[in-house]
Amino acid sequence: MRDPREELEELTWLLEELRDRPTNQVILVEGLKDRAALTVLGVGGEVWQVQGPNSIFSTAEKLALENKQAVILTDWDRKGGQLARMLRSSLNANGIRFDDNIRLRLVILVKKDIKDIESLPAFYSRLVGLSQNPIVIAKFNQLKKMADRER
Repeated sequence: MRDPREELEELTWLLEELRDRPTNQVILVEGLKDRAALTVLGVGGEVWQVQGPNSIFSTAEKLALENKQAVILTDWDRKGGQLARMLRSSLNANGIRFDDNIRLRLVILVKKDIKDIESLPAFYSRLVGLSQNPIVIAKFNQLKKMADRER
């Protein structure tokens, strides 16, 4: 287990990247609950839902027509991974620039704890609580000292 303060800092940076993205960049998520989760976390701008293989290509065509870029932010379960691959393919076929790096970094950060975008607000709140709990912090500091001594 990692220090919740470090995890919170990394998650906060990722959320800031999403908040500060260019206005022509659309976030692509799976469903309504994912959109709501991003709103709760203060991520605004255009967030489009992408569901089913038929809507993926039409979404890519719409992005191309509107001269927009995309951020792929699907879940990291099997279905979300498949959807991300289909989106990459469709976006490439339509010549649309996209960012899937934020998704990858998010997966690396939270995969052991949650599996989807809609769980991010609760996970964020949990990290805030843990990072302010003196008992948890003391335990992590103790573990860190033990690890430093072993080096």
